[in-house]
Amino acid sequence: MTESEGKREKMRKENKRGSLLVFTGAAAVLAIAANLAITAFRHHKEKNAKKKDLAGSKVRVNLPAPEILKLAEQIIANSKKVHNSVASVPLDKVTYANVISPLAELQAQQFPLVQSCVFPKMVSTREDVRKASAEAERRIDDHLDACRGIKDGFDYDEVLPNLTGFRWISKREDVYLVIKAFAVRGEWTNAEAKRFVQTLVRDYERNGLNLTASKREELQRVRAQIDELSIKYIQNLNDDTKFFLFNESELAGLPLEFLKALDQSENGKFKISLRSHHVAAILEFCKVGTTRQVVSGAYGNRCGEINISILESLVQQRHKYARLLGFSCYAEYAIDVRMAKTPKKVFEFLKDISTGLTDLAMKELNILKDLKKKEEGDFPFGIVDLLYYVKRIEEQSYDLDFEEIKQYFPISVVLSGIFKIVQDLFGLRFEEISGADVWHCDVRVFSVLDLGSSKLLGYCYLDLFSREGKYGHTCVLALQNSALTISGAQQIPVALLISQCQKEADASSGLLRFSEVVSLFHEFGHVVQQICNRASFTRISGLCVDPDFVEIPSQLLENWCYERYSLKLISGFHQDITKPLTDDICKSIKRWRTSFSALKLKQDILCCLFDQIIHSADNIDIQELFKHLHPMELLGLPILEGTNPASYFPSSVIGYEAACYSRIWSEVFAADIFTSKFCNDVSNQHAGLQFRNKVLAMAGVKDPIDVLSDFLGREPSIQAYIDNKVKKFLLVIQERTLKPNSGVVFERVFDSQVNKQPPPPRHQNRVCFVLEEKE
Repeated sequence: MTESEGKREKMRKENKRGSLLVFTGAAAVLAIAANLAITAFRHHKEKNAKKKDLAGSKVRVNLPAPEILKLAEQIIANSKKVHNSVASVPLDKVTYANVISPLAELQAQQFPLVQSCVFPKMVSTREDVRKASAEAERRIDDHLDACRGIKDGFDYDEVLPNLTGFRWISKREDVYLVIKAFAVRGEWTNAEAKRFVQTLVRDYERNGLNLTASKREELQRVRAQIDELSIKYIQNLNDDTKFFLFNESELAGLPLEFLKALDQSENGKFKISLRSHHVAAILEFCKVGTTRQVVSGAYGNRCGEINISILESLVQQRHKYARLLGFSCYAEYAIDVRMAKTPKKVFEFLKDISTGLTDLAMKELNILKDLKKKEEGDFPFGIVDLLYYVKRIEEQSYDLDFEEIKQYFPISVVLSGIFKIVQDLFGLRFEEISGADVWHCDVRVFSVLDLGSSKLLGYCYLDLFSREGKYGHTCVLALQNSALTISGAQQIPVALLISQCQKEADASSGLLRFSEVVSLFHEFGHVVQQICNRASFTRISGLCVDPDFVEIPSQLLENWCYERYSLKLISGFHQDITKPLTDDICKSIKRWRTSFSALKLKQDILCCLFDQIIHSADNIDIQELFKHLHPMELLGLPILEGTNPASYFPSSVIGYEAACYSRIWSEVFAADIFTSKFCNDVSNQHAGLQFRNKVLAMAGVKDPIDVLSDFLGREPSIQAYIDNKVKKFLLVIQERTLKPNSGVVFERVFDSQVNKQPPPPRHQNRVCFVLEEKE
């Protein structure tokens, strides 16, 4: 028996012992689904048995409220002890062993304990535990006097939860001076340690520790002003309870289920609020143009001059804050810690994407204009018509009933398919652990093992179903990060995936909308990223990596939601799961994904450019800037009268200021990876294992551009992203995908350069024209 044959035989035996067997096709899904059902039954049967500990995990679950507060005090006491010890080292005696190693060990040990204190506020069924968790978080943050997450100043936890657990940089000047003294010596043990130390120094200095005492006080005053303005902005939006009353004829085209869910006035009219889910439904489905215009106009002018004034003040204060720290503008400060590095690079990136897609976006717009002219006559096409006519053409072009498609996505089948795809692609085996301690009976715990060696790589908690008191969005939390402890042992990662899936009335697992399937794949990308990372320092491992990079693995994994091979694996009719989606539906879903994607992306780029410009220069007339950018980026479409950019682009005000470009950035580079390595073989395990070992494992260890370049064999490029959209549109023209009787004919052709060499296919997310704000 050769060495390779021996390895295969060993793998066969190990897989046979595993609770998830390695099959292919429908057999794999059925086997996994059956296994999960059996495990779930055992879980309920053994729920009163002694709870199992998870070897290697320091995460504590189900702590009662007093224990949470007690643990928080222990964390604080230990943190003080270590920081006092480090601060006491004379500056001429600093070494890796007496400065850096204790801090790295503190982070590795305390990270899962801190998360044990703070994650219950998002998932616990008990109000006293949620309150204790929030109080423990406040005490820990007060002790560290640190910034929340990767943000500076404003408490973003109500807007953007702290998913990475990044809360360990204190603002003690004495500790900073000792770390800085070591960094100046440059006595690195290895390249990763150098990166870690440089990150520590950067974190301290972005908190102003390198400033004089007077400048630091001024920095704090500016930060307080930013906090206050941010709170006012959010309160203004939350307090805006404006609504409109429409009769049924004015809401023609809206789904019956949507109308049934609306409140009604005494005279029977329907109440439409300015919350994004109402506005999006109106713009997408309502046949009445005046209704679309009224609702869109009001949504775009929420809080009017009040929030415009706040945005102007916020931008001024952000520039002031950045300049106190030595940056020329806020955009330079915000992007300095990201892959893009400089605002100039961001502007070049956005310009290249926009220019590359302008011709395609114009062709898409002309198709929409033709349809409106056919249906409404010579009324001008406006911004409020975009979503509606995109939807109309999609209905005519693709035979897709998403309510019917939902019947093919039982949660158990989707989850089984995801496990199978991740197993085949990245060599990961998920085994459910029965009898593990959890905070609710719906929560499931999985060990994640290497498929070949059965080595334990980490753990994953799945908390998939909605319930009262639970955090209301889908996300992944890092509960324990990879780290090399002082003993030389590799600490394994632990992830928690939170979702809001609905159960059926009989308590059986429900069905997922296709958008929820995509969301679940996206979050599993974060789970895989967290589990596969092998950085030696908690601060730069798992989800604590470059914010421009952190979404790339998740954006990449979304591609498998649109491929026939994987759609077959994750689908099965709920009354007979042996019947997956048909080939025709799989093909339509793949084509639908890129429907009018260039035109949609143009609006995203408008937001990104607006955000980047206001945070890169002084004395910008915000409203005039918006009026100038809107027709320039949206191919001459005029801005809707009265639109307020502070309302139109909430993410540039709070949450992603100077960083709105980041989602497009990660999507573009994910496209490059998929096109280069997977588009011709979505089950390419060789490429998958390379991605796991060269990208996921090394994220944080090296510069993100170097990580991607090492995997691709070249620097990442935007060209695959642009070429794919052009290729897809060309295929639509060639196939005449609109129904013959629709009255809309694709007769426009590309120029000779486009027709010359169609590139390999690549896919892109659909982007809604209405920017979501947190409800």
